[in-house]
Amino acid sequence: MQSTINPLFRGATLALLMSAGWMAWSPSVSAAESVESTDSKPKSAESSVKRITREGVVVEFAATPVSENVQQVMASDWSDITFRITDATTGEPIKGRYPAAWMDLALSWEAKGDKPMSCTDRVQTYLQGIVGIRPMVDLNSHFLLVMNADASISVIDPIVGITGVTNLFAQINLEQPGADWAKTDDQKKLFISMPLANKVAQADTDSFKVIKNIDAGERPTRAELQNDERYLWIGNNATRAELSGVTIIDVVNQKPVKFIATGEGHHEIAFSDDDRFAFVSNRKSGTVTVIDAQRHEKIKDLMVGEIPIALAYSTLGKALYVADSKTGDVTVIDGDSLDVRTRIKTKPGLGPMRFDENGRWGVIVNPIDDSVFIVDATKDTLAHKVTVGKQPYQVTFTRSFAYVRSLGTHDVGLIPTSELDSDKFPPITYVGAGTKPPGAAAKISIADSVIPSVKQAAAYIVNQADGTVSYYMEGMTAPMGAFRNRGHEIRAIEIVDRSLSEKAPGVYTGRVKLPVEGTYDIAFMMDTPRFLHCFETVVVPNPDIESTAAKMAVEFLTTERMLTINSDHKFRFKLTDPRSGKTIEDLHDARVLYYRTDGRNQSVTAAPQVEKGVYEATLRLSETSAYYVFVGSKSKGLSFSDLPFYSVMGVNAPVPAKTTTMKKAGEGA
Repeated sequence: MQSTINPLFRGATLALLMSAGWMAWSPSVSAAESVESTDSKPKSAESSVKRITREGVVVEFAATPVSENVQQVMASDWSDITFRITDATTGEPIKGRYPAAWMDLALSWEAKGDKPMSCTDRVQTYLQGIVGIRPMVDLNSHFLLVMNADASISVIDPIVGITGVTNLFAQINLEQPGADWAKTDDQKKLFISMPLANKVAQADTDSFKVIKNIDAGERPTRAELQNDERYLWIGNNATRAELSGVTIIDVVNQKPVKFIATGEGHHEIAFSDDDRFAFVSNRKSGTVTVIDAQRHEKIKDLMVGEIPIALAYSTLGKALYVADSKTGDVTVIDGDSLDVRTRIKTKPGLGPMRFDENGRWGVIVNPIDDSVFIVDATKDTLAHKVTVGKQPYQVTFTRSFAYVRSLGTHDVGLIPTSELDSDKFPPITYVGAGTKPPGAAAKISIADSVIPSVKQAAAYIVNQADGTVSYYMEGMTAPMGAFRNRGHEIRAIEIVDRSLSEKAPGVYTGRVKLPVEGTYDIAFMMDTPRFLHCFETVVVPNPDIESTAAKMAVEFLTTERMLTINSDHKFRFKLTDPRSGKTIEDLHDARVLYYRTDGRNQSVTAAPQVEKGVYEATLRLSETSAYYVFVGSKSKGLSFSDLPFYSVMGVNAPVPAKTTTMKKAGEGA
């Protein structure tokens, strides 16, 4: 992906810290602060709680294994990283902060020869968003997952950008293109339906790799997780009636447990707030099937119109709302009796529907007459009808707005939910996202094209026709910038949040899987008061895993990213031991894999050592496209996916400037 901006995509916390002068400020321990350690045993596990007092604030740090029967933080196992912030005088928790934290192996930096960097020096480097300079664990980051038209998902780091080439952090490769996806609340598992493969891919969002492909019936399309996340429900858009329905997948055991035929046509899926019932629409049959979600047994079919195109459950209204495209009716089904409670009249042509997080306001788009209908679940009445965009087809909520995406315009309509209680028409704000209408794209995904940012007062917006992802902060008149796709056609977007969150007053926690053993520096930073301190924790080897030591670290020595096609280019890199910092010398089988970002034109070439610990490969790009470059070594057990990749752009050779030769006097024409 090409980035038209770079630092504008940083999180609000980092922007505040930088503007407050952190880049030029280096802390020193003074007599006004104290550092001490105490031992406690939360969750029946030993954890060294370390405490520092400065500027009237106490910060306590603890790394605690998640498993009850584990006594120490182990490599490749889940741990809770917790910071407790209190007032040094009163002991009261300090709430509403946005602290930043990074974790990295200490020795890997201390051993960098003539360039040793302290923990506090590294924080300044992290804040600059320099490509290739990353901590092992970033507790402030979030990643964008972009579903592509091909069989891949691009993982975008919106903080670290490579201007002119890509912000790609990783890529998840699928068997077939994805149609829809569902993410667990802990943001660790992502399920992607693949209609052409008749499977659902389960991807791990730490490694960003598919860990299993699960059989999911014929043409699995819509994917929805129960509220308790015990089961994943997949809508099967099969052409044969006996195969059209839902496949229920056990999330824990990663296998299908039952298929239930429900009716013909596309299927939307919703659940009652207590997970007693699952509701499945059958667009061609004109019904909604009610299923006992505990026993996985069909209860009954409800006639709700001719083309039930959308459905959503309101926790406030305790009812299911079904929008019918043919009649324009919204049928309200009571969540307890399962009987039709009422019908709300709108207009034919209804499309997708969604409720806000409180379950009060249901927004239903109508692409036929460019309108949006807003239902009040407390009264089961139509509250508003407003004109929004051209052919509105999708709605997404942040805490403050409903974002309405349209097929016929690049503008996104924002409806303020705080204004919906009024009898007056709510004011509509328009924000341009891209330059072309999304309807100009070859295909539109049923998955969301707008996703709230991790801080909620902003959103990322996909334009399928432009191949861009725009970042919009609420209150601005236009997006702050956009990423442009390179080598892929964008379909939908999701987000994975890795940042610290306030789990209790003054207690900020992140759950991480520390990849390798060793002594870690944990840099903690806060803006009010200015506070930067580096804690330390030890991660022990995992006895259940043969080796949890980092295999190698790579340093790319090549800085040129625009490479002329059909020409040879030298690509150099250095391999080091990540714990000692020493170079890996005399490696006889270093290899480089490079290919286009869409997976085509793969080439593997040898990379012999040209200097002590420095290896060189020759790259020859054949097309004008973005390419990924990977490093591996079979003798060291280093696969091409084990190390960070490098990205380059194949470009045409510059055209020589034309010159005009002046003729001498007397020469012929």
